[in-house]
Amino acid sequence: MSSNTPKQPKGVMLRLIKMLFEFYPVMLPVTVACILFNAVVSSIPSVFMQNVIAAVEQSWRSGDWDSVSGQILGLVGLLTIFYILSLIAGFVFNQLMAIITQGSLAKLREKMFNGMQDLPIRYFDTHNHGDIMSYYTNDIDTLRQMISQSFPQLLLSTVVVLTVFGIMAYYSLWLTLVVVLGVICMLLVVRKVGGGSAKYFVRQQQALGRTEGFVEEMMNGQKVIKVFCHEEEAKAGFDAINDALFADAEKANSYANMLMPILNNIGNVLYVIVALVGGVLLLSGAPNVSVSGMAFSISIVVPFLNMTKQFSGNVSQVSNQINAIVMGLAGARRIFQLIDEQPETDEGYVTLVNAREKADGTLEECSETTNVWAWKHPHKADGTVTYTRLTGDVRFYDVDFGYVPEKTVLHDVSLYAKPGQKVAFVGSTGAGKTTITNLINRFYDIADGKIRYDGININKIKKADLRRSLGMVLQDTNLFTGTVMDNIRYGRLDACDEECIAAAKLAGAHDFITRLPQGYDTPLSSNGASLSQGQRQLLSIARAAVADPPVMILDEATSSIDTRTEAIVQRGMDALMTGRTVFVIAHRLSTVKNSDAIMVLDHGRIIERGTHEELLALKGTYYQLYTGALELD
Repeated sequence: MSSNTPKQPKGVMLRLIKMLFEFYPVMLPVTVACILFNAVVSSIPSVFMQNVIAAVEQSWRSGDWDSVSGQILGLVGLLTIFYILSLIAGFVFNQLMAIITQGSLAKLREKMFNGMQDLPIRYFDTHNHGDIMSYYTNDIDTLRQMISQSFPQLLLSTVVVLTVFGIMAYYSLWLTLVVVLGVICMLLVVRKVGGGSAKYFVRQQQALGRTEGFVEEMMNGQKVIKVFCHEEEAKAGFDAINDALFADAEKANSYANMLMPILNNIGNVLYVIVALVGGVLLLSGAPNVSVSGMAFSISIVVPFLNMTKQFSGNVSQVSNQINAIVMGLAGARRIFQLIDEQPETDEGYVTLVNAREKADGTLEECSETTNVWAWKHPHKADGTVTYTRLTGDVRFYDVDFGYVPEKTVLHDVSLYAKPGQKVAFVGSTGAGKTTITNLINRFYDIADGKIRYDGININKIKKADLRRSLGMVLQDTNLFTGTVMDNIRYGRLDACDEECIAAAKLAGAHDFITRLPQGYDTPLSSNGASLSQGQRQLLSIARAAVADPPVMILDEATSSIDTRTEAIVQRGMDALMTGRTVFVIAHRLSTVKNSDAIMVLDHGRIIERGTHEELLALKGTYYQLYTGALELD
């Protein structure tokens, strides 16, 4: 959990309320005022009843019924006005509450999603994707229920309780004392039962996230599950997680369902006790102890019974909202955790700009597109700015790295790729090939050593500019919902249709695209499920081609393509790689034979380097791999 995220429910509640006021600084106070008005109006009928009964008592004694009828009509008329105003306030409150609730949730989803785009790759590598989805579904839904229902009901019931308590104390302290004793019993029950339900509701929310994570993982792996006949094992795994969710949910709801009947029965018993005490006080002629100073009479006992019912009922309502509020706060805390996650740090200040060459051979920045790129490097010491042409010169110096501090993955790696060179990495799984490319992109930062790009320490380059200069084709393709053209244009959003088509031709994708039902306008969904794996990979290569970067990283780019298609793609790849610095990761050694340099890695160390012919002459690991004496695992 981020250090900024409140750990206690009180802190989460205060932050949530503060956030709501920030979102709706005018609308929220108006809504609260409407709720308060409704609460007060719902508390005063007992006052009108007391006045009516007192007026009837007085008229019965005096025999003057004309005056009492006028007084009663006046009270009824006043109460009617209050109810009409309450109806208007209730309508306004419900309309505003709908806007506040849905608007706040929309803003929260936006905050979560925008913040998620700034999170480092490490976060997604270490968190279950299904659990992350649970933030946007389950946690948001519990928060919706709390804001739209629990908060208003809690405020309304609390104000009614306080108002009615004040009226009861005004009329009779003796009867109020009886009610207080009953409320103490209610609070003891709420503390015992409500505390148990709160604990399990929090656990239920966490278990729900784990369950959704498991389901999402099984959905993505359905082909693997069926190939290896693991259906029964998947069912057993889900049953275990689902049973854990059931256990937490069952206990949470058992406590919650137990609370209301107990509180209602305590309220009923309290009603009877107040009636008995009131009757005894009436019959005994005991003096009334109250703020009002009124004599104890039936005009006090009857309204007091109604107020007792109203008081205990609203205490029950307050208690009943505890479970929903606990769930909502658990969801809010998880949402705040995601919002408070530390974004990817970027101390870089070197940027990538369009440039043009002056007569003296130096570069200057310009606004128009020139197909010449330069690194704009401001020097803090003297305030000068230098421009370095982007050529794609990448060098590693004694680089050490580990995904976790206690386990080093790369050891003392040094290498260079001059502009236009093709450098290949070969080695068994886990040797560190993909890790090297992750460091070039600064998906992760090195523990020791240096990486320089065109002579500039990449830590000084802004990450967005660094990544804009790099193109990547990954083994696992990701296509987005949209047309084929949209997915190619994803590489450069300002690319025109002609440039996208040229990139598709370069990648060897144009032929199969034109055979699709709607050509380049064919819609894709579900990661391009209607296409073959090879076709998806061709689109991924075309997407990298349209970006036209000076440095390309090809991570098993042709691993999912058959030999015939590979020959087509390889021609396009050769054209794509011309004049660019290229890093290639491949298991098929036939694809790296023409590389300018081949690095053989083993357990995070470079054990051999050279051209294809040089490494064969060494008769070392590469020679054994190439001749089949050794196999890549």
